[in-house]
This record gives sequence, structure tokens and C-alpha cells, in this order.
Amino acid sequence: MSQPLASVVTPFHNTAPYLAQCIESVLRQTYSNFEYILVDNCSTDGSGEIAASYAQRDPRIRLVRRTTLLSQVQNYNAALTEISAQSAYCKIVQADDFIFPECLRLIIEACEQSDSIGLVSSYWLKGSQIRGGDLPYPTPFLKGPEMARLYLRTGAWVFASPSTVLYRASLVRTGRPFYEEGRLHEDSEKCMQILEKWDFGFVHQVLSFSRADNESISSAVRDLMPGALDRYIMVQRFAETFLEPDEAAAVRKQSRQAYYRALARQSLRQRDEAFWQYQETGLRQIGEKMNRPYLASQIFWHLLDMAANPGMTLGLAFRSSKKPIGREGQEKTAETHLFRQPR
Repeated sequence: MSQPLASVVTPFHNTAPYLAQCIESVLRQTYSNFEYILVDNCSTDGSGEIAASYAQRDPRIRLVRRTTLLSQVQNYNAALTEISAQSAYCKIVQADDFIFPECLRLIIEACEQSDSIGLVSSYWLKGSQIRGGDLPYPTPFLKGPEMARLYLRTGAWVFASPSTVLYRASLVRTGRPFYEEGRLHEDSEKCMQILEKWDFGFVHQVLSFSRADNESISSAVRDLMPGALDRYIMVQRFAETFLEPDEAAAVRKQSRQAYYRALARQSLRQRDEAFWQYQETGLRQIGEKMNRPYLASQIFWHLLDMAANPGMTLGLAFRSSKKPIGREGQEKTAETHLFRQPR
């Protein structure tokens, strides 16, 4: 049986320390029928030369060079317009990530379960931690709205970064720009939008790797509580789309309380202006402003909890001294965003 064509896309900007590993991970795939599009967004660190050396050696690689520096989301959207008209599937591999040898084969097999599947994901490795285990094993397939409802009800986020998911290529070709520009969490929203009309496939194996160090793409906002903000935005934006009115209202209320409780904890750590500007930017995208009176009430209740549980308070303080602040509640989803730096 012939293999359907897959388009693999790596947009990059100044990622020389990681690019070769990324490219080689794609070239080592056990699935052979793919094109590999490398898009250089005006790199100045030698990344373009690394990509060119691979393109000269492997005919599956096509190198596209930008002449004008684009934002990351613009560059991703422009890169996705380069995929073949014949490709059945599209896979982004971010330049500082990599995929394991069976990735394309298994994730495409999952999509081939049904013509109704538009989006596939899998377990992924975030640094040294396995992520994506929120979907009950061995579920290989869910109706799209069912997957969306599972996320809205439980927070079961299984999409990670663009390096983790596979898109049906027809969705990439017809939805241009593919990622909505001007959003804070474009790829998260795209996954939810796909689930409105398309079903979801999942592979219960680790198929991709995302960096957890300070040099990763997500490091720019890692300390700004992106996961909690992402969860809040997704619930507020999509609860009414996928849930009945009463449940949607309850889930939105619960999400609001959880988000503001997280903000209350951060406010007691005297976060700087960049933290609050990041939150305000996200809230504006759903037509909201920071609710200062409600935040004050959550700070009050959090202080009461601390006073009532001094042992817990000391434990939290000790743990905070052992790791960077601002990370709790966001480890699962901090990698799910396309950020503003050119890439």
C-alpha cells in the first residue's frame, strides 16, 4: 500500500545550537514519503548555512529563505503556505524540538483510522518528564466535541506544542492564515477550532521532545504563568461552544476562580510589571480587564488559607526556594503557545 505524502515544516530564526538535531530527527523517520520544508526567517547565527548543508544532501528538503524578518506567528503561517498541494498530512517540528523515529508513521496511522480525524496528538517528552497522559488509555480516537468537552471539564490538555500534533493538510491549505494572528495562544485556539468539526486521534507513545531549558522557544514567557492564562482563555472562549448552557456557566465560573487564585498567589510574590502586562494582554483578547476587586478577594481568602495552614505555608515557601517562581499550574501547558519572538 502506498504511503500518503506528508509535509513536515520547520520554520526557524537563530536556532543554530539545536537545528541540526531537529533536522536529523526528521530525516531518521521510518516513514519515508514526506517532503521537508525548512524556512529561514532571516537568521544571523549560521542557522541558514546549517539548513543549506542538509538541503544539498537530501532531495526531500526544500529550503526557503525570507528576505524580511517576520514575527513568529507570521513566519509559521507563511511557512505553512509552502506545503505541497498533494500532501495528505502536515507536521510542524519546531527548530529547538525533535521527533522520535516512529513519530510520522504512528501519528499518520492514527489519522488514517477515519477520514473524520483532523487532528492527532501523542505523549511527548518535556525535558525529562513524560506529558500528555491525561487521556484514558488506550483511547485511540474521540469525537472532536467529546475531546473538547473533556478538556473544558477536566483540563486534560493533550496538544502540547505544534511539534506534538499532526494536522490534516486540507485544513492547513483552506484555513489561511492557519494561525490567527494577534492572539496570545494561537495554536491552542486552533486545536479547539478544529475539534468543532473534526475528530481527534491519539497515540499512547512518546513521539516528540520539547526543551525545558532556558534556551527553548517557550522560555520567554515561562515565568509569566502562561498555562493558567491559557486555560482561562480557552474555557471562557469555548465553553459555550461545546457545553450545555448551565454546565458552560459553571465551568466558566470554576475556571475564573482557579485563575484568580493563581494570580493571588503570584501577587504575594510581588511580580513585576511584565507579569501583569502579559495577563492583561491575554484578558483583552476575550474582552476582559483584570478584575481587581475579585483579585483582592482571592488574595484575602488565600491569606486566610495560609494562616489556617501554617505547615502548608512553610512547605510552599521551602519548595519555592528550590525552583523558579511562577511555575506551578503551568507545566502542562506552557509549551502550547506561539510567542512573539521571531522564529
